[in-house]
Amino acid sequence: MYYHPFVYGHQGPPRTVLYPGYYSNITRHSVFPDPGVYYPNSYFRKLPEVDPTLFKESAEEMRILMKDASLILSALADSMDFAKQVMAAAQASNDQEVNRLLKSTGIQSQVKTTYNPDGLHLELEASVSGSKSSQLIIALRWR
Repeated sequence: MYYHPFVYGHQGPPRTVLYPGYYSNITRHSVFPDPGVYYPNSYFRKLPEVDPTLFKESAEEMRILMKDASLILSALADSMDFAKQVMAAAQASNDQEVNRLLKSTGIQSQVKTTYNPDGLHLELEASVSGSKSSQLIIALRWR
């Protein structure tokens, strides 16, 4: 016979339990006590009114980031020469050239690039009302 650990303590004597979490077929009551014991005020809680303004603006900014990401990825996927230039500048640790090449694709958002011997890591960021609201991270491998 298995005795569930939750049924000891202040809840009275141990109940007969055949499988944890199920009803006992001997005593015909649940193994676990009433949820009101654990969450006594959960049904009376008042939630604040929601304001989706920032959420909506953040989604609109993410749309722009997705378009910019599409521009960068299209340029890298479609042009072997462009991809080679970005890789060469990254391997030479030429941050300004990498950023210039990425900006030449026509992106509007800020891009922060980091790279290592295995690939390129792009972070596109957008801000609403001066605070960072959306971020899109792209990781591309070249080795």
